[in-house]
Amino acid sequence: MARRKHTPDQILAKLRDADVMLAEGLPPAVIAKKLELSEQTYHRWRNQYGGVKGPR
Repeated sequence: MARRKHTPDQILAKLRDADVMLAEGLPPAVIAKKLELSEQTYHRWRNQYGGVKGPR
């Protein structure tokens, strides 16, 4: 499978979507699958970008 390079704006958008899903009570593994990410990538992005507030 070819790798995709996500821009910081795309990453922040996916993390915002993940926040909504977390509030609904979904586990991180299901969220990563819905966002078409590996669970490792989801956690890495959360650690790198979790505290960053991007444009809305």
